[in-house]
Amino acid sequence: MSYNPFSLEGKTILVTGAAGGIGRATSIECAKLGAKLVLTDINETGLTETKALLEGEGHECVSADLTSQEALDDLVNSLPMLDGFVSNAGVTKPTPVKMISKEALERIMSINTYGPIYLTQRLLKKKKFNANASLVFTVSIGGVYTTAPGNAMYGASKGALQVFVRNVALEGAPRIRCNSVNPGMVNTNLAGRAYSDDDKAKDMETYPMKRYGEPRDVALAIVYLLSDASSWVTGHSLIIDGGKTLY
Repeated sequence: MSYNPFSLEGKTILVTGAAGGIGRATSIECAKLGAKLVLTDINETGLTETKALLEGEGHECVSADLTSQEALDDLVNSLPMLDGFVSNAGVTKPTPVKMISKEALERIMSINTYGPIYLTQRLLKKKKFNANASLVFTVSIGGVYTTAPGNAMYGASKGALQVFVRNVALEGAPRIRCNSVNPGMVNTNLAGRAYSDDDKAKDMETYPMKRYGEPRDVALAIVYLLSDASSWVTGHSLIIDGGKTLY
């Protein structure tokens, strides 16, 4: 049976943070469904590894530091017309509020918030989106639906990005759509830096599903939002958290 409402055939999709984790998983799933990918990340080796995992032809890699205004300009100027944009790049540094430093806060905001905002601004200004394009931002339940000790900087960066997503959805309609996925903890390098093995085991017990998510769990939700199956969905936050926010 050939019917597939989630097909991405004929679509060109930009994925940031594509060198690993959710960005890599998203790229793999999009390629399986027929999309042509433009992958970008500061990690050139990781990008090459991701590209090697993709089905299909015509995929491109662009190594770029999205905290650099010049790099953003160069990236956007090099891009073809897009049918989808997935913003994945993110970092964290668990820190009590009283120990927050200017350097750490600026780094987290620059990567998690300012980079995606400035990139989106340039993509829109340069008219890089085809009609009916879909934008998807990986946000988080943290800072939007949950709080935790030491999570103030990361939560603030993601909370700001969530507000941005809703404004892009409003301003972009009806020509483009803009949504977010809001994962709980996912088994990526980001999770590994945040918790020790013992802490991870304890934290998993706070999830009704008794496990963390896998990158593919989030990637398949992103595929839905990129596809025409979600053509009447915009300004939405799709929680993917194994039931964490049920408590």
